Amino acid sequence: MSTYGPMDSGIRNSIVCDLRSDTVTCPDDAMRSAMAAAEVGDDVYGEDPSIIALEYRMAGLLGKDAAMFVSSGTQSNLCAIMAHCGRGDELIVGDAYHIYADEAAGASVLAGVSMHAIPVDDGNAVSAEQVKGAVKDDDPHYARSRLLCLENTVGGKAISLEKMRSPAQAAWDAGLSVHLDGARFFNAVTELKCIAKELADCADSVSVCFSKGLGAPVGSILVGSHAIIARARRNRKILGGGLRQAGVLAAAATYALDHHLSLMPADHDRAAQLADALHDLDVGNVYSGTNMVFFTPNASQHNALHAHMEAKGVRIGGQHPTIRMVMHRDIDDAGLEAAITAFRSFYA
Repeated sequence: MSTYGPMDSGIRNSIVCDLRSDTVTCPDDAMRSAMAAAEVGDDVYGEDPSIIALEYRMAGLLGKDAAMFVSSGTQSNLCAIMAHCGRGDELIVGDAYHIYADEAAGASVLAGVSMHAIPVDDGNAVSAEQVKGAVKDDDPHYARSRLLCLENTVGGKAISLEKMRSPAQAAWDAGLSVHLDGARFFNAVTELKCIAKELADCADSVSVCFSKGLGAPVGSILVGSHAIIARARRNRKILGGGLRQAGVLAAAATYALDHHLSLMPADHDRAAQLADALHDLDVGNVYSGTNMVFFTPNASQHNALHAHMEAKGVRIGGQHPTIRMVMHRDIDDAGLEAAITAFRSFYA
């Protein structure tokens, strides 16, 4: 079964709380109005004013020279890898990170870049010592170590700035570049109580998704130096990701930055409340971090639990044995209470 569980969910209007992912959010009327009013142009020609404004804003916010809007985080990561590495090069990455585990080996399949996975610790971080040990000698028998790929958050866990800077510095000392997969970059910033630039300073390039916790329907952005973004823009074209009048999507992302960033602490609080309620039931292992809750019920109860929750209007992920549940802007206090009540009634 897919890590993400069944997504062909049928009728949505009976569901009051969808916990499968923060990617299931839908634009509200205000976001749709912003999209409808967006000024647009051909982005391949560099003429879409809404995209230009968003790229300029994000580059400044993260303290980089330039930015490029793309359709997805997977595409953003791959454009960055191709900008940093050539065919026959190698990247070093945590074995729990999306670039290695959840992006269909695109770095190898499409970019000809091999991946050296190193184990993450209990907090999903990699160490400077691991990075140093993974860098290969300059020997024609080996792939050329060129890039370290970090991630934050990972499995709901926000990795401290110290644990980001240390492996990054080890990579730089060894002559490597560093890329940060920040799919939930602002969840990490929220949890770490830092500014965006502090986290972005841990890498040469950073990918940020708008379609997860921020609640936009489509889009990610890649930030970095002028040289990195210039190469990445060519890579986006090679990958078929050139955009035309995509300002409507940039408008949704801009609206999310303006109005949804402030909602992230509430998502984290609701995840903690759900985890506390499951802890109190004492019916399986529970872990929570940022906007995610991971629950491992008795394996024999999975199917019955899914059916019961669905009947109560609560949709949960199909992962096994541990179920991932994600809070997002479309879940309010009433939705949280519906989820807690449904769990309690199942285990009553």
